[in-house]
Amino acid sequence: MAKLSISDLDLADKRVFMRVDFNVPFDENNVITDDTRIRAALPTIQYAIENGAKLILASHLGRPKGKPDPKFSLAPAVKRLSELLGKEVKLAPDSIGEEVQTMVDAMQAGDVLMLENMRFHEGEEKNDADYARQLAELADVYVNDAFGTAHRAHASTEGITHFVKPAAAGFLMEKELRYMGQALESPERPFVVILGGAKVSDKIGVIENLLKSADTILIGGAMAYTFLKAQGAQTGRSLVEDDKRELALSLLKRAALSHVKLILPDDNLVVDKEARDRGETVKPRLCSVHDIQKHEAGLDIGQATINQFSEKIKEAKTIIWNGPMGMFEAPPFDTGTRAIAEAVASSGAMTIVGGGDSVAAVTEAGVADRITHISTGGGASLEFLAGDTLPGVAALSDKV
Repeated sequence: MAKLSISDLDLADKRVFMRVDFNVPFDENNVITDDTRIRAALPTIQYAIENGAKLILASHLGRPKGKPDPKFSLAPAVKRLSELLGKEVKLAPDSIGEEVQTMVDAMQAGDVLMLENMRFHEGEEKNDADYARQLAELADVYVNDAFGTAHRAHASTEGITHFVKPAAAGFLMEKELRYMGQALESPERPFVVILGGAKVSDKIGVIENLLKSADTILIGGAMAYTFLKAQGAQTGRSLVEDDKRELALSLLKRAALSHVKLILPDDNLVVDKEARDRGETVKPRLCSVHDIQKHEAGLDIGQATINQFSEKIKEAKTIIWNGPMGMFEAPPFDTGTRAIAEAVASSGAMTIVGGGDSVAAVTEAGVADRITHISTGGGASLEFLAGDTLPGVAALSDKV
């Protein structure tokens, strides 16, 4: 990796400011319902503790609109982290100020202090230099282990690095960049990309960039209907981005010129959308994508498509999957997504899964432990796969 790693640093007795992503969901009783992001940061946190750092953790949570809001306190995250580490983690009342500085000054090697929600200050999202400088005054060393926020140039992800060096990647950040970087730059072939979700517009940059390196791109989810309609198919009441039809045709032509197989669904599961909207009980119908009626909407890929996609997945040596194949949250329209999850897990390929619904699919299908890498960054993953520069990564110190 071209960026400095936490393993390259001497952390003993150093004040280490570590940006983590503890933007986790919790219920009305302040009990965290999914601690995946906290667990993902544990290897870097434990490494810092074991190497004698005075560890200062920083994260955002939700959208408190630049001012303190008890609803968005990091207290639940601190409680859960303390349980996972088996040691006390203190919560600062703020992220800057005299009281915070006093708490930092009192830290001993191996201590852990969590700053309160960064977004309680407008300066965080505005990447305000004065706020970033005040954060930097707390630290001797900066470590970013929050890949999920690396696509944002905020004070705690980019601004702070102008005031404190070295700035290194944590182990989670390294892992994300290593797996996705390898897939983009030197994939073992065949390299198969599976893209789903609602909108072509969300994946334009990804498709354009992956046309340079993929062998096959499988398109599912509602976004497939924009491609199908662009080819002249009757898509009924299926979700279509009409203003992206010309772009879809252009992508199909560019795929052909690049000798990339861009494969669309052959069949789908449809419902009477008009009756469904009226609250009537409707029975799904399996049909060809060329046999959708005007009142019908496609909500999942069909069995023939599952079989076709699964064959391509079986041949792959590298797979990237982002986005569900249908309305995953509403059975029976989760069938396609679950089948693809099983196919990916059974492929024997190097597999990377990103995006909330795809991650949920491999988790709920019980195959997450058979996926090579599950990305923690939604927007960051998409921007990285699109070939965009991530400010939180660019800001890190280069290896000499």
